[in-house]
Amino acid sequence: MRSSFVPELSLSIHSIQDGEVAAVGASVRSLTVGQEVFGALHPTAVRGTYADYAVLSEDELTPKPVSVTHADASAIPFAALTAWRALKCAARMSEGQRLLVLGGGGAVGFAAVQFSVASGCHVSATCGSKSIDRVLAAGAEQAVDYSSKDIELAIKGKFDAVLDTIGAPETEILGLNFLKRGGHYMTLHGETAALADHYGLALGLPIATTVLLKKRMQTWYSYGIDYSYIYMRADAEGLEEIRRLSETGKLKIPVDKTFHMTQVREAHEAKDKRLIPGKVVLEFD
Repeated sequence: MRSSFVPELSLSIHSIQDGEVAAVGASVRSLTVGQEVFGALHPTAVRGTYADYAVLSEDELTPKPVSVTHADASAIPFAALTAWRALKCAARMSEGQRLLVLGGGGAVGFAAVQFSVASGCHVSATCGSKSIDRVLAAGAEQAVDYSSKDIELAIKGKFDAVLDTIGAPETEILGLNFLKRGGHYMTLHGETAALADHYGLALGLPIATTVLLKKRMQTWYSYGIDYSYIYMRADAEGLEEIRRLSETGKLKIPVDKTFHMTQVREAHEAKDKRLIPGKVVLEFD
């Protein structure tokens, strides 16, 4: 696949590719040469991102929505698939249920708001003051400034699920307190990545699994709540839903800035210094 844009840049690099199919294997049935596509490599893929071509499996790609530019399409899959995994695989959210998103102004949180609204759920979110109007426009029933001192008073009622995109000790406590018994607490910032970085995959993943099991038992016995780490994984069903919602304008992940490939250093520095809060895209010639 020839890629014209590559992923969001943040403190860690995510693998999001979009572009045009250059060649297909003999077993591929859903994609054809020349077709415009978008999708996401698994986070552990060791195939690089800054390249003119990328090799992906069939279930990691789907046709790009005609109404979405390549630049905008490149910002969608990783965040949206992460939100999809939380809502559809972990919490199994359905129409009429209530979701609280802690960090609804970020890419994953904003995708979760839009997914849930499209599914007929009732959504509340915390976010920065600059994101409140955007989160409300996306269909959230309530958007509360996370810096508010009265955040626990401002958010009303109990929720079936909480997606915590912040992952701080205080947001974990906040989320658990807002959940109904039998609800789902999902965090993007479990110990898996940190432990794997520190100890390596062979030792880090078993340790992270042990930590998660301990937390799951503690929260279940203390609160009656299901506790889970959330990470992105390529999912053909999820990609198809993302494509459908993007095509109809019900799912958008705004791109804050586009850099040329020769400006990769500047792009990383801008993200490292948090000069650009949202998505950044690298553009090839």
